[in-house]
Amino acid sequence: MLRILLLPLLLGFNQLKAQSNPDPARFPYPLDEIQLTAPKEAPGSLFGITDPPSVPVRAMGEWEELQALLISWQGSSSWLQILTEIVRAAQKECRVIICCNTSFTENSARNFLTSRNVDIANNVEFLVVPNNSIWIRDYGPNCVYANGTDSLYFVDWRYNRTTRPQDDTLANKVAQYLSVPLYTTTTAPNDLVHTGGNFMSDGLGTAFSSRLILSENQPGNPYGASAKTEAEIDAIMYDYMGIHQFIKMDKLPYDVIHHIDMHMKLLDEETLLVGKYPDGIADGPQIEANLQYVLSNFKSAFGTPYKVIRIPMPPKFGYYPNNGADYRTFSNAVFVNKTVLVPFYELQYDTTAQRIWEEALPGYNIVGIDCNAIIGSLGAIHCITKEIGVSDPLHIVHQELPCMDNAQYLQYPVWANLEHRSGVASARIYFTTDLNSTWESVDLPFYPMDDTLWSHRGFIPKQPAGSTVYYYIEATSGSGKTITRPLTAPAGYWQFCVTESVSTTETVQAELAPIYPNPTAAMTVIPVTSSDGLEGSIRLFNAIGQLQQTVYRGEIPAGTTNYFLDASRFPSGAYWVELRTEKETLVQQLVIR
Repeated sequence: MLRILLLPLLLGFNQLKAQSNPDPARFPYPLDEIQLTAPKEAPGSLFGITDPPSVPVRAMGEWEELQALLISWQGSSSWLQILTEIVRAAQKECRVIICCNTSFTENSARNFLTSRNVDIANNVEFLVVPNNSIWIRDYGPNCVYANGTDSLYFVDWRYNRTTRPQDDTLANKVAQYLSVPLYTTTTAPNDLVHTGGNFMSDGLGTAFSSRLILSENQPGNPYGASAKTEAEIDAIMYDYMGIHQFIKMDKLPYDVIHHIDMHMKLLDEETLLVGKYPDGIADGPQIEANLQYVLSNFKSAFGTPYKVIRIPMPPKFGYYPNNGADYRTFSNAVFVNKTVLVPFYELQYDTTAQRIWEEALPGYNIVGIDCNAIIGSLGAIHCITKEIGVSDPLHIVHQELPCMDNAQYLQYPVWANLEHRSGVASARIYFTTDLNSTWESVDLPFYPMDDTLWSHRGFIPKQPAGSTVYYYIEATSGSGKTITRPLTAPAGYWQFCVTESVSTTETVQAELAPIYPNPTAAMTVIPVTSSDGLEGSIRLFNAIGQLQQTVYRGEIPAGTTNYFLDASRFPSGAYWVELRTEKETLVQQLVIR
């Protein structure tokens, strides 16, 4: 059933007049007809909770599961055609909520979409809500999750377009429509000015922006916001968004709006898609300097260097922004579950972009949409869409395995962090060396050790050297929800190569033999077999991963050695015994009666 919020019909005629001309660009502009007739609501008058959330929050990564995609029905017929293609593609993946300034606009949107063969009865909703512009990315609500996955919250910053007062109230109405708590940065000292096009999150506490955010909040800013230091901005982003590593890059000379979505995109927790100009052209030198600054000073959430994929910044008739041409970009794209919507311009460049996106994201449906009509106004698909995450995310985090050396590994360890508010009931790793064959699977069990990131660990069996292993993770929550990562699996997958180094020495291997007695209530034997002497430790953990005792630490000699644990010292319950060496970590469950 379609849910509609009705606003005064007084605005209907003015909306009709406004749509006869293209919507204004993303940068500031003189008041147009919409603004002259719209109610003069002070920015912030309709906002929600001004204090930060009382529990830790996690800003969502854009590739996570969506319940809806927001757009604002604004602009000329050519702009509405772009919105139409967004609706056509996105409705196959999730709900599409079309924000309409008036009920008259809603009727116009219905007719426009229907006349172009869009089935508006399928995953399309119309929300009558005040707004001034198409650029909903910049002023729409931002998704965060309480305690990682517990509850969906919205966060709304102060918009940096004071001439668009209705835009700055939309997040409040969307929050009411979806019954999602809304936290706002509108009251000093937390009155932060920021825009969605200048923000990108990895879903694990790292975010990127240009240094525009510093100037927008500096003393004497034109938005009436209190002056803030960079440290104070970082503190607000941590309190409201859970961002603990906030990476800021220098603004680009030819990017008038200085929004990072015009030249880069996070594809996952450790992969950056970055636009590339020919040497010395337009913003190319500054983009390269910014990229080197990031790579030299910051690590991914996994503690490793970022992976970088380059994609061309295409010219228009051979010209670039430094010659006055449009700021064309292929990075200004949006994830919609298993589909990615990418701006297209000319076939000769679009085919290259399609290939790069498809190679970077196996299994995703890459849909190109002609954005020539809108790119001259400094925005494309990412700028005119806003994702709404699901209310109950089953969050899967995994770092893709590098090439694995058979001389070093008996089997290939797969670490992951799985989280859902109802708990994780089960998880499996699916793998194959032949995409035309069937997938095999192994358990990905809970691993309650002392690692700070990973909650689960499993093993892919050893495969022949020279093969490529394709794999993905599937998890089921306590409530019965099942999801995969990558989201597109099995069409999408991670992969790693298998090698075997040549060595004149035999690889040192250790084995944790069956512990006995098990269950136990007294002295317990922990047999360890090693092919040679090596350093290691044996530790006992309780069921929730708390270290109870270090049974042994030091050299483990060649052969079989028995280590002993007095189980009578510990309460009854399930425990885990861990053998850790420099080569591997082995675990076995122990039940104490």
